[in-house]
Amino acid sequence: MTPLKNILARRIEATGPISLADYMAECLMHPKHGYYQRERVFGSDGDFITAPEVSQMFGETIGLWLADRWIVMGRPARVNLVELGPGRGTLMADMLRAAAKVPGFKDAAQVHFIEASEQLRALQAEKVPGATWHDDFSSIPEGPTLVVANEFFDALPIHQYEKQGGKWFERSVGLVGDRLGFVLTQPGAQFALAPAHLLSAPDGSLLEVCPGAISSSANVASHLAAHGGAALFIDYGYAISAPGDTFQALKAHAFTDPFAEPGKADLTAHVAFDRIAEASESAGAKATPAAEQGAFLMTIGLGVRAQALAETASSKGQERILSELKRLTAPDEMGTLFKVLAVQSSALPKPPGF
Repeated sequence: MTPLKNILARRIEATGPISLADYMAECLMHPKHGYYQRERVFGSDGDFITAPEVSQMFGETIGLWLADRWIVMGRPARVNLVELGPGRGTLMADMLRAAAKVPGFKDAAQVHFIEASEQLRALQAEKVPGATWHDDFSSIPEGPTLVVANEFFDALPIHQYEKQGGKWFERSVGLVGDRLGFVLTQPGAQFALAPAHLLSAPDGSLLEVCPGAISSSANVASHLAAHGGAALFIDYGYAISAPGDTFQALKAHAFTDPFAEPGKADLTAHVAFDRIAEASESAGAKATPAAEQGAFLMTIGLGVRAQALAETASSKGQERILSELKRLTAPDEMGTLFKVLAVQSSALPKPPGF
């Protein structure tokens, strides 16, 4: 039994089952035993690889997309460049390197990271030493702002609900014998966030709600509506909300039992992009329809960048570049499962890629 599993078991014995959201929060962010307090999470020697770790081309094209938004904003002398959940800082470093080629952008950009993990903050400081760190978006300075979030929303805690006998119950985490597992309880207040059009789903259906995704996107959108700017949200998930169980655990690049070793595996769920768009527009910003990552990246120049790199690469280097391009854009890789959503202040024109 892992130390965190013992802590959670004692808590459940004392006070009863906990929500899946509470379970995820403890597993990922417990100050001592949480998953994101570990040294190796990302990359080939960690448990999973994100797009910035696949290829520098990803961050470079995203950086130029953000620089384009800065230009249409009128090239403000200072702009907050914010990343939510910046991992090891790879994405920001690649974005800054590419966007620095746009005259004036490097001097204007003030880098801000939203990061709760002290372990990851130390890694980010190595890649982007001039950044400022925040626990949440509320302390981002006023003024024009550009935001990027890659694989941030999928790690936010979710609530799950199961329909049985014509009624909805919450799937909470309790003790099933001597192990942790799902038990059904009465829904908590968060059930009010469930999409109304899914409530008539048949018995046996599962619904997922992520309050953190709704509130986080609304906070970003409210800031953009007030001060101007744009945000790009990239993650895997649904363009339109649908019933289903997407809660999963990943360890050493393979799926694993999410209750076996709390704190030792990454826990995620698919992102409902339509809910993020709704929350953003309710906060006063404009949201695009969700685009597939592969089509979006190719539209904004990933293929052109790959070709330019390949022209001066060795035959082995060309094979690597082609492999990276395929990983990011092919339908059987990250191309269709991953979606991209842009949120902007109403003054800005339609962004490229949508």
